[in-house]
Amino acid sequence: MLTLHHLNDSRSQRILWLLEELGTPYELKSYQRNAKTRLAPPELTDVHPLGKSPVITDGDVKIAESGAIVDYIIRSYGKGAMMPAIGSAEYEPYNEWLHYSEGSAMLPLMLNLYVSRLKEAALPLQPRIDSEIANHLGYVDGALKGREFFVGTALSGADIQMSFVGDMAKVYDKLGPYPDLAAWLSRMQARPAFQRSIAKGGTYRFAE
Repeated sequence: MLTLHHLNDSRSQRILWLLEELGTPYELKSYQRNAKTRLAPPELTDVHPLGKSPVITDGDVKIAESGAIVDYIIRSYGKGAMMPAIGSAEYEPYNEWLHYSEGSAMLPLMLNLYVSRLKEAALPLQPRIDSEIANHLGYVDGALKGREFFVGTALSGADIQMSFVGDMAKVYDKLGPYPDLAAWLSRMQARPAFQRSIAKGGTYRFAE
């Protein structure tokens, strides 16, 4: 059976959401961060050498990268839903969003997370980080203008994968200048499957 190794307050929340959207049978194995260090528990290294989450196992298949997990689950269990047909005009934009989320958009947001812990020592870096965050969130907001979803007219893996970008922007109170991104995030989080994923995976926060 498909198993999701789920760490609280982590990117694995969006994988749980995806599974709930698809109605795919799965087993959920939950892990808790250390309350003081916020690090993942050592038990996750028994699942994957990186000790990170999300990780899925499905028979002999083991995948630890969010974009690859989203792609695998949709291709294997989506029954044609939640992705454009390969070769269609919408497929390449869809594939680009899957990679863009972690490859580009998350970098300045994660830098903001870590650098903010340096307090005054971070001040020289903060303007550049803020500029990059604005650059990426502006791009995402523009892509959503007049659109309900990132690609096509229905929820896809692109929306699932990009949700963590929206979550992090919301945590750091960066959504104000980006109404289309903010509205999209609200729509996604109002979906029944998203609400079920929170009920099963636990309320999450990323501020610490």
